[in-house]
Amino acid sequence: MSKIPKDPGEISPGIVNDYKGLFGEDLISVILYGSAASGDYIPGKSDINFMIVLSEKGIDSLDRTFDLIARWKKRNVATPLFLTEAYFQTSLDVFPIEYLNFQNTYELVYGKDILKDLSLDREFLRMQCEKEVKGKLLLLREAFLESQGKAKHLQQLIAQSLGAFVAIFKALLHLKGKELPRHKREVIKQVCHTFEMDSGLFEKLLDVKEKRVKLSGPEITNLFKSYLKEVQKLWKIVDGLNKNVASNLKPQTERSRGLRPGGIAE
Repeated sequence: MSKIPKDPGEISPGIVNDYKGLFGEDLISVILYGSAASGDYIPGKSDINFMIVLSEKGIDSLDRTFDLIARWKKRNVATPLFLTEAYFQTSLDVFPIEYLNFQNTYELVYGKDILKDLSLDREFLRMQCEKEVKGKLLLLREAFLESQGKAKHLQQLIAQSLGAFVAIFKALLHLKGKELPRHKREVIKQVCHTFEMDSGLFEKLLDVKEKRVKLSGPEITNLFKSYLKEVQKLWKIVDGLNKNVASNLKPQTERSRGLRPGGIAE
């Protein structure tokens, strides 16, 4: 049980059997998403992420999963994202970036495919992009100052923050009507080409995240300063999309009453 899989597909039948055993007919869907479904999965380094869709009755019995979650963590399976269909349908306007990224990189493992016909309101998507970029710029500046320029801390900041920007990049490409690449590096290249941003910078940041390069203290400091400058440029780009997107809205009948499930999925 403790062996980390080389291919996430190896464990999908076991995940389904275990959750089916716990919830029976209250289990609606099991969906694999993130790097494990996109081709960016690195055995031993990448988490394996599942979305578990339950009935309203099932979601009230999450305490059943304590032991199961602990056992699967030994195989790099992250705590699943548990939700109901009602939560999903009524939160499309609050988490459009997250749901767009789920739709772009997922595999239906069991049950109903709730992501297949997903339609997102473009203005809600643009507004969340603007909010996320501006918020993360403030957080990155604060964290940069608190790091006191220490290389180890800056490397951690890059690793922790870059995945969220890749998710935002996918949303920006979607707003431009571009086909979304599945791999992070291709996403970076395409968004930088589309919006005239520094592709070399973001690819180097990805190299740091994936530990492909080793930089000196001054090098990582200068890289992070360039990172901040490019993110500052990015919020201006997103803000400039306002007029373009407003003229091409899609109607949405459902309004969200849900709570944010904590951060953009990588």
